[in-house]
Amino acid sequence: MPPDGPASWPEADSRRQWVTFYKADGMTLNGRGTIEGNGEEWWNLPCKPHRGPNGSTLRVPCDSPALVRFFASNNVTVQGLRIENSPQFHLKFDGCEQVRIDGLFISSPALSPNTDGVHVENTSSVQIYNSRINNGDDCISIGAGCSGVHIENVTCGHGHGISIGSLGVRNTRACVSNVTVRNARILDSDNGVRIKTWQGGAGSVSAVEFVGVRMENVRNCIVIDQYYCTGGGCANQTSAVRVAGVTYRDIRGTYRPSGSGHGEAAPPIRFACSDSVACTGITMDDVELLPAGGGGSLEAPLGHQPPYCWNAYGVMATLTVPPVNCLQEGRPESLQDQLANC
Repeated sequence: MPPDGPASWPEADSRRQWVTFYKADGMTLNGRGTIEGNGEEWWNLPCKPHRGPNGSTLRVPCDSPALVRFFASNNVTVQGLRIENSPQFHLKFDGCEQVRIDGLFISSPALSPNTDGVHVENTSSVQIYNSRINNGDDCISIGAGCSGVHIENVTCGHGHGISIGSLGVRNTRACVSNVTVRNARILDSDNGVRIKTWQGGAGSVSAVEFVGVRMENVRNCIVIDQYYCTGGGCANQTSAVRVAGVTYRDIRGTYRPSGSGHGEAAPPIRFACSDSVACTGITMDDVELLPAGGGGSLEAPLGHQPPYCWNAYGVMATLTVPPVNCLQEGRPESLQDQLANC
């Protein structure tokens, strides 16, 4: 259990991490107890989303500690732990190789900001199995520099779903490849499976598969968003992190046809790709997403938005519900091939 809130945090200690393992090779971390994060006072800092006066976010120091971090470590196993109420990320890996996570239970409230369950960046050969994550941000987030990530039999609740990104912030290069999500359940969440990139970035996301995913009451079930922006004022730019070769197979469940607090409906499938760097190689195969509570027809449920596409290329290998008729066939003539640069 760490110190209880920012006021109790030792001045000499980093506010970005609590327990850190550095160059811990061949290590296993397990146990039957609980790592309790005491995160509530950190969540209520005025810099956090909608925590300032009148629901605003203030530009003041915002560093909050990740609860458990592995840095520059190889052949690491985290097994059977219960981690809850982290001030920020619950479990973080960066600069690691050969990571295995099995039987993890993570819990924090739905409105706890920036409390990603498991975050990996610059890390390869990752296995995340048999875990349940209920939190206030991404269930699992995959950052830049990751390859060979396999996620299986994971349940995510009341958060932001499983995300690749965000990538390319402040015009940086980001490369992510060979990611598989299999037999996952996503419940009562804002997003299901998502790829998010900033305008102005470079690099690529490639060879991604989402297979056997079940969703219940999810607002945005399938998302590629190359216009990701927090705080507003983000200009459209000509460069982008390219997205190529993404397969959605055996994706079923229900979506919540409500918007982001403004009353408008949100499409359950949204491919918003860069004007200049199209998304290519999208495959939709055996996808069936129905409105929670029913209503309307399968083609166009009453009052609901159809799937949205912008500069997105791919195929419906089988009939998809709802149909993604906006997906373009083939490849764009002006495709900028940035995959080789990764």
